[in-house]
This record gives sequence, structure tokens and C-alpha cells, in this order.
Amino acid sequence: MKASVHIGRRSLSDFQATVDFVKEAERLGVDCAWASEAWWTDAVTPLAYLAGQTSKIKLGSHIMQISARTPAMTAMTAMTLNGMSNGRFILGLGVSGPQVVEGLHGAPYKGPLTRLKETVDIVRMAFRGERLEYQGKYNQLPLPGGEGKALKLLHEPADIPVMLATLGPKALEYTGASADGWLGTSFSPDHPEALLSHLERGAKSAGRSLSDIELQAACTVVIGENVEELIDAQRAGVAFQMGAMGSAKTNFYNEAVQRAGYEEDAKAVQSLWVAGRRDEARQRVPDDMIVKFGAIGTPDMVRERFKVYKNAGISSLAFRFADNDPHANIAQLEQAMDLVRDL
Repeated sequence: MKASVHIGRRSLSDFQATVDFVKEAERLGVDCAWASEAWWTDAVTPLAYLAGQTSKIKLGSHIMQISARTPAMTAMTAMTLNGMSNGRFILGLGVSGPQVVEGLHGAPYKGPLTRLKETVDIVRMAFRGERLEYQGKYNQLPLPGGEGKALKLLHEPADIPVMLATLGPKALEYTGASADGWLGTSFSPDHPEALLSHLERGAKSAGRSLSDIELQAACTVVIGENVEELIDAQRAGVAFQMGAMGSAKTNFYNEAVQRAGYEEDAKAVQSLWVAGRRDEARQRVPDDMIVKFGAIGTPDMVRERFKVYKNAGISSLAFRFADNDPHANIAQLEQAMDLVRDL
């Protein structure tokens, strides 16, 4: 099983701490470092800097929001990062949600899956070195009736993996049919069918199997002896994801957790959060909604959780550490890598 790390939301005033963390991850044999993009840092700038500070570890966007860039700009950015890193870049894409797309970018949240498909089509055309000539529902290249002409990017063709962060059933099916890999969140290895069944259906429709796709699952890792305290410390983060990572109407993370068997709990936490009863929302998060979606506890407990992920078919774990200090997380990473090697 491969392991990767999320660099997460970090203070830019001490970005060197993040650099130190990624360098240590590289030394420990971590496969990839992922930079996220929501409403703090973009995914690209940290990766560009890290490309010059590392030599072996892969660098991936988790995720580039398709609403924030045109497909051609996404392709240019990916090919530039790939060149700067000597072929180490992985393009992770996602549709985000209406709160970010409409609220932050001022773009309509219409046809997100169709837009994702068109973006993947166009970036792959660019990666192959083709002229960008495409007539889709949301993307027309060149724009009809104008003075533009079909152009190709002045990069050498590149084999850049495209991994998709998807959660809805239809989007998961598309991922299984078309993507090089899946960037999974809100995934419980105790209930893998909630998400993997849709990926498998899509893969079969394209003559593939799940073994043809890198299945990566985000995994909160907290290693320590005071298990009850470790679990309780995660309650606020889970409540935020269930209540704030989307609107009251559209929250893909919440819906995925519901499909894993926690419908009543997920809806209750969201309802309390949306009503402004944040403390009650945090307390309403049951232990199972924490421990079944990560690896938390003593080293032996965490090792057993890693085995559950592996047995569920996950080929790569993306570690998320609870501490916001990259230096403090190095010790956790060292322990986690030792446990992964034991599998």
C-alpha cells in the first residue's frame, strides 16, 4: 500500500515548516504530497515552490477546482508544473460545490459532472499535444463566431495522471470508467460498498476493473495512548464537514457518510450546524463517525485500521494529521510509515 500526505491549510508566514515536512515525507518514502484548494491557498503555488525543494516525491493537486480555471488554463498549469517537477505532477480535479463555485467564483453550479467530463477531455487533448478543438455543452473551442482559432499548447506531450475527487454515484461511475485514479474522501473501509460499488460499475462499463484504477482514500491519522481524548478532539472537524462543507441543500460529504450507514447521525449534525447550534452539533457526532472514517488510537489500533483499508481494496492512503504544526506531524508521519510497512 502506498502512502501520501496532505499539506493542508498552513501558515504562509512559516511555509518553511511545510517544506521541512514534505522533505521528511520524501525521505521516508511517501509517494505523493497533495496541496488542497478551497478558500485559503490555491493548490498550484505551494506545489510550484515544493517542486524546487524536492526531487523524488510526487506532487499533486487535491484538488484544482474546475470552476476556477478554463480547461485550457488547467492544462497549461498542469503541464508547467509537470515540467518544473521533472514529471512528478499528478492532476487532481473536482467540481467543488455550489457554495464555493457560486459564492467565491461567481460561476453557475450547473451540470457539474458534464463540466468535469469536458474538462478532462480537453486537458487530455492538451497533454497529447493536440490542437484544442472541442464542441461541448459548456466549452466551445474555438468560440463559434469569433476570431479565435484552434491552438495547441507549446509543451511537449506529457503523460500526466488525472485523478478525480468524486462522491456522487454518477460522478463515481464516470471516475471508474475514465480516470487514472480516485481521490476518496468521506470513505469508511468498514462500508466500502457505499462508494466503491459505483466506481466498480463505471469501471466495468469501460471494460476495466477496480485494479486498473488507483484507489486513494483520505485517512485521518492520530496515534497516541489516550484514545478517548484523541477521538473527542476530532469531533469539531467532523461536525464542520457535515454541516459547513456545503449548503443545507447540497453537501456531498454529508451524503456520502449517509450512504455508509449514518443517515440519521449525519442529518442531525448538519441540522444543528445550519441552525447555528455549533456546540450541540459537535457533541452530536458519534464516536463511530470518527473512528470508522480514519485510523485513530494506539499504534496497534492504527495498524489494524490500515489493514482494514487494504482489505477493502484501497491501494493508497492519504494521511491527514490533526495537528496544524507540520513539525509536530513529522513524528506522527514516522510512526504511520512504520505501520504501513508492516502490512
